[in-house]
Amino acid sequence: MVLRRPSRREFMAGLAVTATGLTAGRARLVFAATPADPLVLEARPGATQLLTPQEPETAIWGYQGNAPGPLIRARQGGEVAVKLVNRLEVPTTIHWHGIRIDNAMDGVAHLTQEPVAPGESFDYRFTVPDAGTFWYHPHVHGSGPQLDRGLSGLLIVDEASPPDIDQDVVLQFDDWRIDEDGQIDTESFGNLHDAAHAGRLGNVLTVNGKDFERVDANPGDRLRLRIVSTCNARILELGFGDLDPWIVALDGQPVTPHRLGEEPLVIGPAQRVDLIADVAGEPGGRFAISEVSGEPFEAAEIALDAAEPRPVRNYPPESLLPNPVAVPDAMPDRTIDLVMAGGAMRFLESADYRGETVDGRTLAMDHGMVWALNGVAGMPEESLFTARAGEPVALRLVNDTMFPHAMHLHGHHFVIYDDANAALSGLRDTVTVEPRATTTIGLVADNPGKWMLHCHMLEHQASGMETWFEVLI
Repeated sequence: MVLRRPSRREFMAGLAVTATGLTAGRARLVFAATPADPLVLEARPGATQLLTPQEPETAIWGYQGNAPGPLIRARQGGEVAVKLVNRLEVPTTIHWHGIRIDNAMDGVAHLTQEPVAPGESFDYRFTVPDAGTFWYHPHVHGSGPQLDRGLSGLLIVDEASPPDIDQDVVLQFDDWRIDEDGQIDTESFGNLHDAAHAGRLGNVLTVNGKDFERVDANPGDRLRLRIVSTCNARILELGFGDLDPWIVALDGQPVTPHRLGEEPLVIGPAQRVDLIADVAGEPGGRFAISEVSGEPFEAAEIALDAAEPRPVRNYPPESLLPNPVAVPDAMPDRTIDLVMAGGAMRFLESADYRGETVDGRTLAMDHGMVWALNGVAGMPEESLFTARAGEPVALRLVNDTMFPHAMHLHGHHFVIYDDANAALSGLRDTVTVEPRATTTIGLVADNPGKWMLHCHMLEHQASGMETWFEVLI
C-alpha cells in the first residue's frame, strides 16, 4: 500500500439518486422510515473498501456495518422513526444534524438523553419540518473517534414540489487517517497535538465510501448535486471545471440561485451545499469534480453516456420553496459574546474547568483541555444564555485563536451579518469562523429545550470548545 499525504489525498464520489429513487452501489439503500415501519439502525463493526480494489478492506464502525450508513429519505412535514441498536463496545447516540426537531430527540448525551449503552437501544421519532440535505452521527463526549471509524449517514428531506431536475446526486466527502496496513490509525485517537492545532486530518479522503465515483448522465441532463462534508476537521475546496453550477441551498436552507463562478466551493466540516448544474455536451464527454486546496486532483466525474442529447435548459433554476424558519427582522438588540481562546500559538494560561480555575499546563496534561469558550474549558454547568421562546438573539463569535472553527448551533438555523449588521443571503446551522476574526449571527430562539453550541472540528470540541443555551417555553 502507498500511503497518500494529505496534500495528495484521494477521494471517492457520487451516490446517484434519481428523481424516482436511488441508484446505489453496494448496500446503500433508501429507507422510508415511518412510525409504522421504523428503520433499525445498528451501530456495529464492519469492513469496507475505502482504498483501491487492489488494497485491503478497512475495518470500520458503521450503521449496518457500512460507511456511510443508509441514506434515509423522508417527505417534508412527515415523521421519521429510527431505532438505534448499539452493537459497539462503547456508549453512543444519534444526533440529527441540522434538523429542527424536539429537544428530546436531538441525541446529545447527558444534555438531551442518556447515552445508549452497549447492547441497548433508543427510539428516535420526530417530524421533519424543513426540506433539504441533512445528516446524522453520534454525539457523545469525545465522539470524534466514532465518526473517524465511519459512523455517519445522510438524511434527505424532499420538497413537496421538487425542482425541475433529471437526477439527484449525493456526494458525501469524508477523510480518514489510514496506517500502512490500510487500517484506521486508532493509535492517534486523542492526540493532543491534533487537538491543539487544526484537528484530526486524514490522509485519505473518500466520498460515499468509494475510491472513485463515476456519475452517469444523459447529455442535457439537469443535476442536483448535494455536497456534504462529514470530515472531522478538514476544510475542503472543490472545483467543478466547466460544469458552472448554481448554488441553491446552504445547510439545507434555500437561497436565491446564483452561479458558483470560477472560485472553488469552500465547505467546512458538517456543512452542506446544494448545487444545480446542466451537463451540456456530446456523448462520451465528462465533467471532473476536483479537490483544489493543494495540488488539484480529481475526486469524481460526471460522464455523459451515448443517449441522444436532449435540449439544454437555457434558463436558471427556480428558487426552492423556503422552509418555515423564523429569522430576526433586524439585528437583535440582545447580543451575547462567545470568545474562543487557546490552541497552539495562543496557549491557555488558565481556564475554568468543572467549577475550578486551572492553569493551562494542568488543563492540557491532566484533562486534555487546550481550548476555552468565554474562559471555560469543556461543557459548563451554566448555560451561555437563556432566551424566551420566540426571542431574537445575536451571537458575536470572536475567534481569538490561530485556527478556524466550524461553529454548529443545534435545534436552530441562523443568519450571518456583515460588518454593517445587514443579514447575508441564506441560513446556516454551521459557520466557519476564520482565525483572529469575528462573525456575528442572529437567530430566533423558538425551539424549547437545552441546545448545544460547539466547534465541529470534533477534536476541538472534545478538548474544550463546547457550551449550551436554553430556550424556555
